[in-house]
Amino acid sequence: MRFVATLFLWILTTAALAVAVPTMWAQRNVVDLNGYSALAASAARDPQLQQAMAGELGTQLKKLVNGTGYDVSADLLRGAAGTYTASAVFPGQFAQANRIVHQWIFTDSAQQTDSSGRWEIDLSPMLSDSSFRQTLQQFGIEAPSTLAVPLTENVSDSVRPGQLRQVSTWGPWVSVGATILTGVLALLTLATARSRGKVLAALGVSALLVGAAGWAGLEVARRYINNALNRTAGDIRQIADAMVNHAEGSLHHWLNLTLAAGGVLVVFGVLVSMLGGLRRRD
Repeated sequence: MRFVATLFLWILTTAALAVAVPTMWAQRNVVDLNGYSALAASAARDPQLQQAMAGELGTQLKKLVNGTGYDVSADLLRGAAGTYTASAVFPGQFAQANRIVHQWIFTDSAQQTDSSGRWEIDLSPMLSDSSFRQTLQQFGIEAPSTLAVPLTENVSDSVRPGQLRQVSTWGPWVSVGATILTGVLALLTLATARSRGKVLAALGVSALLVGAAGWAGLEVARRYINNALNRTAGDIRQIADAMVNHAEGSLHHWLNLTLAAGGVLVVFGVLVSMLGGLRRRD
């Protein structure tokens, strides 16, 4: 009977851990505004994202210049944009732009679609950078107060303002609750078992299973993420892809830590069992 209770608690602990790891990561890096901004700022240091952002800004600058009668090559404007995106100020401004998108999805604090239903973002704060202003002023252009760039051709029902408001409300409770529940169940499993060493090893196996399942789940989820990214195109597609790759790398890091913790617990549990066996012999 004791073995059955221990096995049942171990299964519950494994299930709780499988919920705790991804929800804690999502809360810290996606749901939380500051965490998401930090993720965006970190992704903005990726050369792939910088090049794609430079391409998009260069395209928008070219549109501005075309309206002035000046003949300026797109390569020149893209080079100016590339200098900016490689600078130290770009990550912070890119993070600020992403804060606006985050607030739109999670709180519906501002309207971010145009009359055609396209999801758009305002890039004008980036054009206020001193290097951009100097480039524009050479051609008699004043940086616009707003520069809305469409991200998708049409916003689907799954990406509407405030769609994830409930996630921002309940996300912290779910992540913290799952983490606490995992700890409580693990302690109960240890208290119920006859052999502490074997249970420690079993809990290590739980972490190994969760880490491996997380890696497999990401591989499956990436296909659906790519389908969502296909609603974008051009440089915006490359920017979104770089953001997803960075987020995926962050989650992989968490899963690797889970695997490492599981391995340590397995080794520790085996050592505890061996020491217990030697004591019984003595």
